Amino acid sequence: MPKRTSIEPTHLMHRGEELIEAASNRYRITVQVATRAKRRRSEDIDSLDDPMMKPVIRAIIEMSDELTQPEIIGD
Repeated sequence: MPKRTSIEPTHLMHRGEELIEAASNRYRITVQVATRAKRRRSEDIDSLDDPMMKPVIRAIIEMSDELTQPEIIGD
């Protein structure tokens, strides 16, 4: 059975921990990740970017990138 993602589980765990540590409210960041994952799932029904990556994993990666690299959000 093929792996679903190419990202290491420990790396994903560290990214999730970074998000939680940076947030003022653990519940709120959890809801934000879930909301983004749900939105991405509905937007990317036909997307061929990485069909094996779950939306929650993709949301965690994107949000941690935005946290550590704010220039990618820039105008």
